[in-house]
Amino acid sequence: MALAVYRTQGICAGTGGSVLKTTETQSVADSPIHASDLEEIIRKIFNAAGSDDSEAAIVANHLVEANLAGHDSHGVIRTAAYLDCVKKGAVLPNRHAQVTSDRGNILSIDGEFGYGQVIARESMEIAIERAKREGLVILSIVNAGHLGRIGAWAEQLAGAGLVSLHFVNTSGHGILVAPHGGRDRRLSTNPIAAGAPMPGQSPMILDIATSVIAEGKIMVARDRGDTLPEACFVDADGNPSRDPNAFYADPPGAILPFGGHKGFGIAVFCEVLAGALTGGASSHPSNKTVKRMANNMMTIALDPDAFAGSAFFEADISRLVGWIKSSRPSVSEGQVLIPGEVEVRVRQQRLNSGIPLDQKTTEMLRERTRGFGISHSSLLGQR
Repeated sequence: MALAVYRTQGICAGTGGSVLKTTETQSVADSPIHASDLEEIIRKIFNAAGSDDSEAAIVANHLVEANLAGHDSHGVIRTAAYLDCVKKGAVLPNRHAQVTSDRGNILSIDGEFGYGQVIARESMEIAIERAKREGLVILSIVNAGHLGRIGAWAEQLAGAGLVSLHFVNTSGHGILVAPHGGRDRRLSTNPIAAGAPMPGQSPMILDIATSVIAEGKIMVARDRGDTLPEACFVDADGNPSRDPNAFYADPPGAILPFGGHKGFGIAVFCEVLAGALTGGASSHPSNKTVKRMANNMMTIALDPDAFAGSAFFEADISRLVGWIKSSRPSVSEGQVLIPGEVEVRVRQQRLNSGIPLDQKTTEMLRERTRGFGISHSSLLGQR
């Protein structure tokens, strides 16, 4: 069956505030899979690959939650890449966040190349405790496996009543983006995220790559046989392309920074904050982490009580949201949404209707379950 999905105008721009037109549909799967069934399959796969029960559950939950939010590029499509990293020794199962420096409200954490979902979750728990005590905390993470959907960490902090900012780089492994005015890969997609709690409703969450598009979205388009929107990346000769295969050609293409020099400038400062300042290192092929899926992140978490107070904060942010949403939509049947609202709506829809998986991702999961001797549910087809 065709699954209706919410799509923002200008999909290359990433997530954030937008006008939503709810009449579009896209046929992306014939048999959507229920989130709990998919999560159980993924948990069993990571368990069989060496993760203990807790870690397997955390990684599986994070990936499926990304699919539920509509970020398929950071969902279960990542399973094979994660397991390949484990096989190569680039990601080490059952590692935990290690505090290497504690200066009260400035903390440094080493992930020891463990799963980023575990390292970040534990680190955010530390940040919550410290921000509640000190009013604010600046926390750095180095040497973590792929941190997944960065908005999840802003959501975790917002759930504890904290406002947060997050800056991420890869320190060498994921160099995919051309600098403004260039055609060669020099930076990673360097995502940034921000979160703010809102009284009585889901938090405001900004979660974007500083590139025009995340690489995972190119992977999804390739696997579905889709073309990409205009002006997302250039081929090896510097020519604009919409063919995902041109990005993975030899020599490869390069993604463009969003907003020209503006997005490029923000991406450079992700390198400064997440790489150079943390000790994880900025993106460069000479880094010792270049063959590992290693992420670094700088997180700033703030407790509204330590500033103008929670009462003022909640009243003002509610007023702000109301003012923004009172704008007349620019398109018929559209709505003005705040950052994170699209994900909330898609999540509810996919909880009700199931998560769509493309054929290539479904076959990848079949292969992995067969390889581990796991009964993977008839929802994936052959047993």
